[in-house]
Amino acid sequence: MSITYSLAHYLNVRSPDSSTVFRFQNFYIGEDAYFTNVDTGEVNTFGFLAFGFTGVTVTNAADNEPATLVFPNNSLTRGWIETAVRDYWVCRVRTLLVNPDDKMDYQLLSTYISQIVSASWDNQAVKLELASVLDAVGVDVPKKILTQQLVGSLPTTAVVRF
Repeated sequence: MSITYSLAHYLNVRSPDSSTVFRFQNFYIGEDAYFTNVDTGEVNTFGFLAFGFTGVTVTNAADNEPATLVFPNNSLTRGWIETAVRDYWVCRVRTLLVNPDDKMDYQLLSTYISQIVSASWDNQAVKLELASVLDAVGVDVPKKILTQQLVGSLPTTAVVRF
């Protein structure tokens, strides 16, 4: 018997002080899914929201390229996106290989931590532009502090301006 895996994204969007957190996944339509943090053992529930995640390349030199999140323009997204853009909320996107028949059978491929730096919208969609934590610090986005929790250990080849 073979198992077919699919790509899925788990998204945390949080305010800078972590007082507001939204958790979404874009694979299990109309259902909740769960993600277990292997470091802490904490299990979080992610509700379904159709969204797209594109444009990111992560390299060992820590020179992450900007990324984009696209959501449908509806009452669910409009309720928090305006505040998220204005206050530079932080996003953590996890890309996983998932077994469609077993929500707990997944493999974490990558984690991208970023900050919302701009947005655009039309009648159909809302597009959020994201900058990696290193890029956000580099362009002096307010309220961003470079911590090991956000970016991990910096490679010796990284160039960081303080």
